[in-house]
Amino acid sequence: MSIFFILVGLVLLVVGGEFLVRASVGLSFKLNLSKMVIGLTVVSFATSAPELLVSVQAALDGSSDIALGNVIGSNIANIGLVLGITAVISALAIDRDFYRFNWPVMVLFSLALYFLLSNDGKLTAVEGGGLLAALGVYLFFLIRRARKSREEEDADGVDEGLGQASYFKIFIWLFIGALALYFGSEWLVSGAKDLATAVGISEYAISVTVIAIGTSVPELAASVIAALKKEKAISLGNLIGSNIFNIASVLGFTSLIKDINVVDDAILGTNIYWMLGFAIVLLPLAFIPKTLQIGRFKGLFLVGAYILFIALAFSA
Repeated sequence: MSIFFILVGLVLLVVGGEFLVRASVGLSFKLNLSKMVIGLTVVSFATSAPELLVSVQAALDGSSDIALGNVIGSNIANIGLVLGITAVISALAIDRDFYRFNWPVMVLFSLALYFLLSNDGKLTAVEGGGLLAALGVYLFFLIRRARKSREEEDADGVDEGLGQASYFKIFIWLFIGALALYFGSEWLVSGAKDLATAVGISEYAISVTVIAIGTSVPELAASVIAALKKEKAISLGNLIGSNIFNIASVLGFTSLIKDINVVDDAILGTNIYWMLGFAIVLLPLAFIPKTLQIGRFKGLFLVGAYILFIALAFSA
């Protein structure tokens, strides 16, 4: 039954996330927000909803390991699995904003999470508030930079047709999305805890692998479809932004509700270094051997590293 609840929970998270994105984008168009602003803010928050709901539910249930593992594992999966598979299918071009702004900010947030957790073994409400404040500063400069360049590349994939949806339809989408996310997160966390107990694996190992992959399924599906269609609906910048939102908004909001404690030694012992490693390695990959492009062989390297991470997580 635990596996059944995990599978149903994952499906509900995917469905809920999709409906929430539709409702958010539709409502944003009704409020006359630009495509650029929608892509940089509304969609980013909406696609982080599965991670947020899972982490909050886990924290309320007293499973800090799942809350942390979900975010750390999702950030690793976004680069190793999602970006890796996408690059294998179709090479990704890298713009100058990657190494001038987005990549340094992602590394800074990742390092900040490491130091906050290693300092006293927990993430408090004050520290979570600091992460949210830093996210606000990041968004301010991100939107200002985008407006200066007068480009809307970060808004790729935003469906303008959603602006024609009625308020009633948007409300239905919002209701379905919220309901699916609520039950999906509850059943996923419950099933993961039961499975961990049944097979003798730690809750953290389940969260950093199974749950993390599950909450990254929407990004993976969108990336693969876009790559197969040769569309630019997903980019390296989108995934970096997702990692920043996971740390700042998901853990920030969760810690405001309840302190997140480091329980499993693997969090600070190994896996936080995997997250930092995947984040840092993107810079040399962007320039060696072919400049400003992540192609098939680099993608295979990332996927191979991710498979190794999964194997070590379960063996531990």
